[in-house]
Amino acid sequence: MAAGEPTAPAAAVGPEPASGSLVAEVFCDGACIGNPGPGGYGVIVRVPGRSVQRDSGGLARTTNNQMELTAAIVGLTLAVEAGATTIHVSTDSEYVVNGMNGWVANWKRRGWRTTTGSPVKNQEMWQALDSLTTGVQVVWRWIPGHAGHPENEECDRLATAAAREAARRPAARSRRVGPRRAPSRGRG
Repeated sequence: MAAGEPTAPAAAVGPEPASGSLVAEVFCDGACIGNPGPGGYGVIVRVPGRSVQRDSGGLARTTNNQMELTAAIVGLTLAVEAGATTIHVSTDSEYVVNGMNGWVANWKRRGWRTTTGSPVKNQEMWQALDSLTTGVQVVWRWIPGHAGHPENEECDRLATAAAREAARRPAARSRRVGPRRAPSRGRG
């Protein structure tokens, strides 16, 4: 985070769902063993009346922030592919929530520069995430990590397992491990 950027957790920000819109819930988390080091992400996407999707994957060398962004990108992608027009994203990453609730708009106005004039870290990932919000309503919600939130805990387990797998696979040094999509029925 650059100096002068907000650091407090942001509350959910976003418009109310439009009447008749398909609402998806996305839960996502990233993990890293060392920073940088092997990392993973875990995602759960729930669309009412449809199956619950889980996805995880990892890289042999990455950062925690890159895995948090990857988790959000994968989660939004799955929700959009499912036809969602309103997406509620819950994550324990203040970095992602603050970014999407304010920093991105400011960075875009400044030509993808921080308040100090330096280039935005992970700019391509932020741009990818921002582009996924075009044409859909997205509400970003911060939830405390490791505080007993069932979906966040499951995403953490998925992300940690993917990071461990990435650490064990020397051939995966420069490629993503995964995805492993595991659809299931119901609330599970």
